[in-house]
Amino acid sequence: MAEVYDRWHLSRPACDAEPCAEHSSRTRTLTPSADHGQGKRWQVRYRDANGKQRKENFDRRADADRRAAAVETDLNRGEYIDRAAGKETLRSYAEKWRASAVHRGTTTDGVERSLRLHIYPLLGERPLASLRRSDIQAWVKDRSQVLAPSTLRTTHSRLITIFRTAVHDGVIRTNPCDGVKLPPVRTPEIVPLSPAAVHALIEAAPAHYRALVLLAAASGLRQGELLGLEVEHIDFLRRIVHVKQQLVGPDRGVPHIGEPKTHESYRSVPLATKAVEALAAHLAAFPAKGVTIEDRTDPRKPRTRTAMLVFPNDRGEAVRRSKWSRVWENIIERANKALDEPVPQGTTMHDLRHFYASALIKHRESVKTVQKRLGHSKPSITLDIYTHLWPDGEDTTAAAVEAILGQVPSLCPPARSID
Repeated sequence: MAEVYDRWHLSRPACDAEPCAEHSSRTRTLTPSADHGQGKRWQVRYRDANGKQRKENFDRRADADRRAAAVETDLNRGEYIDRAAGKETLRSYAEKWRASAVHRGTTTDGVERSLRLHIYPLLGERPLASLRRSDIQAWVKDRSQVLAPSTLRTTHSRLITIFRTAVHDGVIRTNPCDGVKLPPVRTPEIVPLSPAAVHALIEAAPAHYRALVLLAAASGLRQGELLGLEVEHIDFLRRIVHVKQQLVGPDRGVPHIGEPKTHESYRSVPLATKAVEALAAHLAAFPAKGVTIEDRTDPRKPRTRTAMLVFPNDRGEAVRRSKWSRVWENIIERANKALDEPVPQGTTMHDLRHFYASALIKHRESVKTVQKRLGHSKPSITLDIYTHLWPDGEDTTAAAVEAILGQVPSLCPPARSID
């Protein structure tokens, strides 16, 4: 129960206490307390939902009464919000949220990067309770100048999650991200690389990475899955590569072995003869010597072990993301010298994955098969990306309906003969 107290006067004065000359009246005698005239006069006292005593001071009795009534109502409804908690900065709260959130390795790195680069610089020092929808909309407008719409949506979704957690914790009443408008995402249709471009990229790769580029085009494995591939994951007899892990290379810190992107990313991919031969030749020329690395494929039991990586760097170490970016830029540069028409600007290793998918689609593999080979979590993802690549068959819509309605009597009047 919330009650209002007069801090400046005693509720139970002694019999011989001197009355307050300033506030006593004909009908009521008040006795000054030790705090008389110091600070705000009226105090609301109550116990919050956790039983902790709270005190809030006000200058006017009317304001204290209104606050006491509001607190009483919120406590009865289970909607009490701790005002002091709302004063915590977004950075402080988000760091505690990040430490307790359960994310996969790559997602953890992405969250840290989004917070550090795009959220904290503009919003990090603001108290949670002070942020309004207009503040988030202004943040979206600012970030839309430097982030692609899809990346902005991912960053905004992480901000939504932080505020949603704060609402559930009773720190704030509403989520300021609700109702915020984001720039539309216009995803261009995937245009697969030409076979000539892929061949040029393979030839342009350094000798110890040439089989990696070929395998990317021949299997559709993600970059992290390729760099985290171990010798034991290749079944040369059955011509299959098993995806059981990936190399996680954070922007800051040491690379480690982690789980694949999703549950569906655990998969087995058949290999063409050329891919198997390239892998065999690669391991003959560059035998796996073992890399000491932390293995976090079981998040509960991380351990350091020796991984027989198929594609370490030229010093026999796990490949870092930043280093690979420079290697790939050099591959693109050398490949363009051998091509009449250069590869499209912005081509990445992921385009080799698109090339693999387009090859499956061209040979009329089903959506389910393509999804399984790529390790997509849902067929809808596969369709969203590649639906335009599936060849259109002969339009037999009319014939199909005719076959169904063949036994239905015609509603047209019988033809009349003309004399």
